[in-house]
Amino acid sequence: MTTPSSPGIVRDIERDPVSGLAFPTIADVWRARAVVTQFLPPTPFIASAALDERLGFHCRIKCENLQPIGAFKVRGGLTLMDVLTPEERARGVVSASTGNHGQSIAYAANIYGVAARVYMPERANPLKVASMERLGARVIGVGADFDACRLAAEADARETGALYIEPANEPRLIAGVGTCALEMLETDPELDAIFVPAGGGSGASAAGIVAGALAPQAKVIAVGATGAPALYDGWRSGDLVAYERTETFAEGVATRVAASLPVALMRRHLHDFRLVSDAEMRRAILTLLETTRMLAEGAGAAALAAAYAMRHELAGRNVGVVLSGGNFTLESLAETLATEQPW
Repeated sequence: MTTPSSPGIVRDIERDPVSGLAFPTIADVWRARAVVTQFLPPTPFIASAALDERLGFHCRIKCENLQPIGAFKVRGGLTLMDVLTPEERARGVVSASTGNHGQSIAYAANIYGVAARVYMPERANPLKVASMERLGARVIGVGADFDACRLAAEADARETGALYIEPANEPRLIAGVGTCALEMLETDPELDAIFVPAGGGSGASAAGIVAGALAPQAKVIAVGATGAPALYDGWRSGDLVAYERTETFAEGVATRVAASLPVALMRRHLHDFRLVSDAEMRRAILTLLETTRMLAEGAGAAALAAAYAMRHELAGRNVGVVLSGGNFTLESLAETLATEQPW
């Protein structure tokens, strides 16, 4: 069984002799790219003069909301499923998710013919639940948040023999989502900064690996929610911080417990980590919709919210922002329109 401190599927990835963790490298991202490009074309990396006017710097948006599941994590699911042995695929897979990781596993499992179960919070985003079920995964609602689901998924794997996929501590998932930053830097190798939302931390970790290898001038900045600071506090202290609850509408960054591998990678590769409020994320959602015609979910807009908060520091710079997901319900959009305004 894999645990939050013991990454599981680490074939061809060396473990660090001190921590025991398996750290993916740029070579692993290149290997992941060979898998991802079989199924997914690069997503658009767009600029908007209207958005630049409001920010005061040149900004390009990486439109991961246009992925088949509406989120960047599909890259990791494909990369992971590709390395499973026939015996592992026959056992089926089980994981836990607030939505986008689960969709990535469901999507990849569907392609590779693997039975998948995903544990989700009982009040999960219905768009994400429906997406997984359409892809053939069995979705099981448990508890109030991700960490309750994680415990249930681990128990399921112990009881059934299914392969447990650890959502945050799996190096193959991190290598897979690193192909997003790879595409950004191939399109614009002169980026001065890359802003990435951080829930579990795979996207921010991966961006740090890629930028460190290919564009050292590009500062990688992770972004979380003020109402869910576990990952941020873990990055600052190096400890695996855990809290009893989160207070944010953005389920993609609503993490209560920091995971060891992303924390270790972010402490190696990140330049900064910022927190934004729910109000700031909602304003970013509306600004993106108005200036780029792109719809972001709460976590998907977090990176732009932080970039806007840092606009004076970034004046005149060339900035890439990851719009990590667009699975936003009409109910949530209506609430956002009723409570906030774009910048």
